[in-house]
Amino acid sequence: MALRSTPKYTVPGLTVEQAGELIDTLQMRLHALNDLHLTLKHVHWNVVGPHFIAVHEMIDPQVDRVRDMADDVAERAAALGGISQGTPGALVAARSWEDYSVGRADALAHLGALDLVYTGIIEDVRKAVDRTGPIDPATQDLLIEQLRDLEQFQWFVRAHLETAGGALRTGSAETEVEAARQAAP
Repeated sequence: MALRSTPKYTVPGLTVEQAGELIDTLQMRLHALNDLHLTLKHVHWNVVGPHFIAVHEMIDPQVDRVRDMADDVAERAAALGGISQGTPGALVAARSWEDYSVGRADALAHLGALDLVYTGIIEDVRKAVDRTGPIDPATQDLLIEQLRDLEQFQWFVRAHLETAGGALRTGSAETEVEAARQAAP
């Protein structure tokens, strides 16, 4: 990741260059978390079928926690001397992923697609944990805490997709639409 941010000051023990690298990493986490909470609300609003109420009610606590994560990331960037860009335009301009691709659909179809969303987010958080660790254990700790919660949310999603034999119905899916098709009854 190219260094773009160089704050005028930062926390004791870090250089402004180190803080800039952390701020850039946190900015991408903020974009991903803002995108995730909007995607989760989209699923919440557009889920149908026999598993509707279970999925509808499972999603809202995830939305709330992901919003809290975004706030924590933005506030950590501010503590490091940075400015967090939380506008939709900044998110769309910076993201490297496409919009969530499933509209109104069966609950299991949404969960199949959402599993892939969580996989992408979790993989990116793990990379951020690796990048931040050598620079700042406080930022790394924040990301590790969020990683645990995101992995738990994916477990909740996957519990609906798992067969009695322990396999994921969507195990071979590479796209959200493909995962939705494999998961739906």
